[in-house]
Amino acid sequence: LIDCCNMSSVPELKQKKIARDAELKKAAAAAATKAVADDAEMNKNIFAKAKAYEEEYQALEKTAIDNRRAAKANGQIFVTPEEKLVFVIRIRGIIGVSPKVKKILQLLRLRQINNGVFVRINAATVNMLRLVEPFIAYGYPNLKSVKDLIYKRGFVKVSGQRIPISCNTVIKAGLGDKGFECIEDIVHEIFTVGPEFKAVANFLWPMKLTNPRGGVIGKKLNHFNEGGACGQQGDKINRLIKKML
Repeated sequence: LIDCCNMSSVPELKQKKIARDAELKKAAAAAATKAVADDAEMNKNIFAKAKAYEEEYQALEKTAIDNRRAAKANGQIFVTPEEKLVFVIRIRGIIGVSPKVKKILQLLRLRQINNGVFVRINAATVNMLRLVEPFIAYGYPNLKSVKDLIYKRGFVKVSGQRIPISCNTVIKAGLGDKGFECIEDIVHEIFTVGPEFKAVANFLWPMKLTNPRGGVIGKKLNHFNEGGACGQQGDKINRLIKKML
């Protein structure tokens, strides 16, 4: 009887507020419980994806080794498949150069010295790279280089802003509609040059690298084939990437 009297003495608006606050508290608790369950499920999916990707990388490496051994045993030469991915680093300025070179560097998103981008190899990009060879160094990155670049220097473009890849929610927010949930999805798509390579490469901000420790090998003005630093370097680009991380 006392509780009933006390409740009746509370104004009607106050009673509504108390009821509303209780409903909001209950909804917040339910949302928190659902978020914890969703995070657990997402982590489970991410670990499963990472394991599957690692098995795929190991299978690719084992296949290449087996092919080389089989060719050697038969007295033949194993020709590796044509590379599909290059990492391009700008190593020189553009003072006093032609407008075409400036435009190509802008198209490649290499607006600053020591910027680096992933580029898919095709006829158009090969011609572009050849035109700006005196100003860039490029080659074929291995899996370790791709992982190190994305994990250590990875930033993404969200609403025109440069955002660090601090958690997987950043990737899910930007590329969730294309099925990307975690950083391992980004690494896999870049390394294998998958069907969504263009979207992922544009989502990644150009890598801002440091000056190479110990300096570049050779003169920047000379081509790599002449003992210099610019131009196509093949798999030796991984050595330069390691020095610039």
